[in-house]
Amino acid sequence: ESDTSALEILCRSLVKTNGTATSNHLPNLLMSCFTMTFGTISNLTALAILVKSRGRFQRQSKAPFFHLTVALLLADLGGHLILGAFALLMHINKRYPTSSNNNEKFCPFFGASMVFFGLCSLLIGGAMAVERCVAITLPFYHMSTITVAHAQGILLFLCSVACGLALLPVFGVGNYTIQFPDTWCFLQIHNPVDKTLVMTFSCLGLTALTLSLLCNILSGLVLLQARIKSSSSTNPSARFMIIQLAVITAVSCVCWGPFLVHITIIQHKLSLGVPANMEDGFTLLGLRMAAWNQILDPWVYILLRKTVLSRVCRGFYFQRATMSPNNYSVEYRREAFHLQ
Repeated sequence: ESDTSALEILCRSLVKTNGTATSNHLPNLLMSCFTMTFGTISNLTALAILVKSRGRFQRQSKAPFFHLTVALLLADLGGHLILGAFALLMHINKRYPTSSNNNEKFCPFFGASMVFFGLCSLLIGGAMAVERCVAITLPFYHMSTITVAHAQGILLFLCSVACGLALLPVFGVGNYTIQFPDTWCFLQIHNPVDKTLVMTFSCLGLTALTLSLLCNILSGLVLLQARIKSSSSTNPSARFMIIQLAVITAVSCVCWGPFLVHITIIQHKLSLGVPANMEDGFTLLGLRMAAWNQILDPWVYILLRKTVLSRVCRGFYFQRATMSPNNYSVEYRREAFHLQ
């Protein structure tokens, strides 16, 4: 009788635990569906807007930036579609486990896609910042030397670097494993075996972010210096693209920075012999923040367009004119329409 009651208590406990896990898993599944759908729609919208306004990028000085921007949005779109599909499949397999559902079968492809699309977004963002920095600091050199072919060659090189690193574990150099809470795959962050690969990924990402920051700061200082010397000498189109790049860089640093820095700290602790927590909640949080980078990138192009910025400027300066008409100078009116 005591054995029967003990078995009954155990069964109730298992049912309760399973029900709680299922109820907790449903919001994560819905969130994955939402981010995948919203991210795909956002990137398609940004691509449509960019293609529609491609006439403004026909000049040789703007064409390389246009191709880099399209490549960034395509990388973000591919990341949402492919990574989102893998994530949904792992969520479904976790919620409805069967003997045929084996997440380990496609884990190498999921992990390789994570590394490839993550690095592509970071490296292309860095290339965009370098291209604009050269265009602003060395305009004559950029106009006479940098062409679309150069931009395409740089894109091919950066994608090859990302692809090469992503495929190494597929061919036996390193390993992709299922990460906590069994809904995504990546390099063995919490195992010193793949320390070299993890550090390579982290260093490449942090280098791209640092390079973007330095280039945007330098470009901004050059534009500010030109603005101080003569208000008519600054190119409004250059300022417009720098605003976009500055926002993209800020978004990338906020979204990717915590994840990259955190996995770097984990590798440092592992080298000191400190064991890592396999169920690390901060790693999962950093991953989710990084995923939002691919959602926010297209909205930079949707919201920070010339038409939107010019309307904001007109509304701001016209409001100032209404509040204090005596202090509203011709210079403010010129600035309000400068982005058009």
